[in-house]
Amino acid sequence: MAAVLAVGLAVVAWAEPSGLAQLGPKGARVKDAGGTVVLSVPLSQAVPWRVALRAGPPQVVVEMGDVVWSELPVIVSDSVSEARTSRAGPGWTELALVLREPLSVATAAMKVAKDGTAVLEVRLLPTTADEFHRLADPAKVEAIAGPESDRMVVALDPGHGGIDPGAVAGDLVEADLMLAAARAMKEALVRTGRFDVALTREEDDFVSLEARLTKARAAGADVFISLHADALSAEDGSASGMTVYRLADDAAGAADALLAARHAGNDLLKGVDLSGVGDDVALALLDVARRDTAPRTKALQFLLVEAFRSSGLAVNSRPEREGAYSVLKSAEIPSVLIELGFLSSERDRARLRQKAWQGEAAQAVSEALMRWQDEDRLRGRALGQ
Repeated sequence: MAAVLAVGLAVVAWAEPSGLAQLGPKGARVKDAGGTVVLSVPLSQAVPWRVALRAGPPQVVVEMGDVVWSELPVIVSDSVSEARTSRAGPGWTELALVLREPLSVATAAMKVAKDGTAVLEVRLLPTTADEFHRLADPAKVEAIAGPESDRMVVALDPGHGGIDPGAVAGDLVEADLMLAAARAMKEALVRTGRFDVALTREEDDFVSLEARLTKARAAGADVFISLHADALSAEDGSASGMTVYRLADDAAGAADALLAARHAGNDLLKGVDLSGVGDDVALALLDVARRDTAPRTKALQFLLVEAFRSSGLAVNSRPEREGAYSVLKSAEIPSVLIELGFLSSERDRARLRQKAWQGEAAQAVSEALMRWQDEDRLRGRALGQ
């Protein structure tokens, strides 16, 4: 059994939907380079990938979206005895390097060129047998290095802040309420031992919408949750209860275009540097990433609503909605916006100001995320990811 390595080594890149990736004309290569072993895999296009270690015999395993292996890598290394390729589930192929001595992954990255071709480079360093077996054992990786390798990173985004207070009703200010709610949720999530949490703002500060996405991506976020409590005018009618928004399907194309226009190439997809890549290629990669993210986001939206319902917390009569909110446009990070209530509703105002209610809401979000994490992993295994 293999253990996927720590965050930053098990990064995902996304390919254009233009058929199977072909091995580049120069072929793959394993070679010794200044005390390290370097695996280089040139491809006709980027593909999803991840790196793991496997024991018995010791191997470094690279799983990639479908790749046509016209030939095995040329091995020019004293540390690697052979290379094997095989299927790794529907839509996935596997390249396994059989090791003569223990090696660990130092760095792994896929670089995408302007023409859409890509090169996956994995650098390996010598390690001890004990350390190799520890890293190759999923149970030990979780027990010893859980915070770095197994915890899901949740980005909580308290809406508004600073010069932008959001909705105001008497002494209740949306920005303040959402920061308090985010802190309560962070505490509940961290308490489970399954999550690391990053807040897009820690104080009453103004953070632009684009900066919120950048902060989440920089934190290595696996999921993004924006928190709000809106207010309706008398002309707009009345509403109460919790609502969860996801990006509208028909807004995805525009969202990708805005991402490409407003973010640097190294701030479009987590773990992928698209600097210098043409807009057409970047948009194609964003589109493929979003195809994977969309159903996962819908599942999260559903579970959040169900968690609030089962906890007896007030839910809007139409709780699952779509929107074109800027903070929902990350292509590779499942993102939702939760309206915890409406400051224009007297009942919601009474709930939102209570610390006890904030704690109950935080617990509901925690339970939803734990269930989503479990189901998401099962979904990934079923797809061979």
